Amino acid sequence: MNWTWYAARAGGFVAWGLAAASVALGLALSGKVFRRPRPAWTMDMHRFLGGLAVIFTIVHVAAVMMDQYVSFGLRQVFVPLASTWHPVAVAWGVIAMYMLLAVELTSLLRRRIPRRLWRQIHLGSFVLFGTSTVHALTAGTDTAAGIGMIGVIFLSVGVIAMVARRIAGPSPQPAAERAPARIDIAPVMQEVG
Repeated sequence: MNWTWYAARAGGFVAWGLAAASVALGLALSGKVFRRPRPAWTMDMHRFLGGLAVIFTIVHVAAVMMDQYVSFGLRQVFVPLASTWHPVAVAWGVIAMYMLLAVELTSLLRRRIPRRLWRQIHLGSFVLFGTSTVHALTAGTDTAAGIGMIGVIFLSVGVIAMVARRIAGPSPQPAAERAPARIDIAPVMQEVG
């Protein structure tokens, strides 16, 4: 039994799932997908899932480097297209890792950097989701129709639908700003009277 192979697979799947869940919660927090009030713990969960995604990405990368089946060194792990094993598929993962680090590090520094810069980098979460999904579907040894890949596909469709709704949908107005619908009853009263 090759424990590094299992650790690499599990670490990658868990990191992807945590990042996807964090993106979905971030969309819910944006207020443009769901109009209902959100519980106060939602932001904490969003941050927690993003931090866990970083930890499991580290587990994934470390296990890949320790595995003897494909020799991955620092160059193959940190430089896109440097790998001789599925170079394009691995490059998607390298790019996703950099996007994850950029989003998480700027979120930790949010109060020390301009809000506009933080927002622009944070929108990279969508790129992160896309590149990590392509990496999961093309680089892994589980790319055949297995339960893991079916889960990746279903969760991807859900997140893509949320992104589309956020982009296409109008910004909801707070309840205090929404005017109640008015019905003009003057014509009806004239007919009755």
